[in-house]
Amino acid sequence: MSILSFLLYCFIVTFTPGPSNIMILSISQKEGTAKALRYTYGATLAFGLLLTASALLSGLLAVLLPKILIGMQMIGSLYMLYLAYQISRRSKSSAPGTFSQMGTFRSGFITQFVNPKVILFTMTVIPTFIMPYNPEATGLMIGVLGITCIGFLAYATWVMFGTIFKQFLQRHQRIANLVMTLFLIYAAVMLWI
Repeated sequence: MSILSFLLYCFIVTFTPGPSNIMILSISQKEGTAKALRYTYGATLAFGLLLTASALLSGLLAVLLPKILIGMQMIGSLYMLYLAYQISRRSKSSAPGTFSQMGTFRSGFITQFVNPKVILFTMTVIPTFIMPYNPEATGLMIGVLGITCIGFLAYATWVMFGTIFKQFLQRHQRIANLVMTLFLIYAAVMLWI
C-alpha cells in the first residue's frame, strides 16, 4: 500500500468542503466554538462508527452498495438542499440562536448518516487501503482509529477557521452564507452527475 496515496485520499476527502464541514463553519461563525465542537464530537463519533461498519461489513456492502446508492443519493441530496436552505435563511436573521438547534452533538452525529460524502468515503477507504494489506481485526481497528483521527482533525480545522474568521464572516454574512449555500447546492447536484 502506498501510504502517501492513502493519506492524500484521507486528507483530501475529509478536509474539502462537504455538508459537515460547511455546517461546522456555519455553526462556529454564528453560534461559537463550543457549539461547533459539540457538533464536531457527534460527527466524529458517527464517522468512526461508519468506518467500523465498513470494516466489519465490507464484503456485504460491496454487494448492497449499488442497490442502495440511489436511495443514498436521494436522501443525501435532499438533506444537502435542506442544509443550504437553512444557511441561506440565516442571512435574513442576525439574531443568535437561529441556528443553535444544529450546534448539538446529536445533530453532528445524525448528519453523518445522511452525508453521502462520508458514507461513500467510509465504504471505499477500508476495502481499498486497509483490508488488502492488513485484514486482521487489529489492523482494521488501527486503520479505523487513524482515519477517525484524520476526520476529527479536519472538523477541528473547520471549527478553528470559523472561530478565527468569525468577525470577517459575520461582517460579510450574506456573501459567506451565499457561498456556503452554493457549495451545498453544488454538492447535491454533483451526486447525480
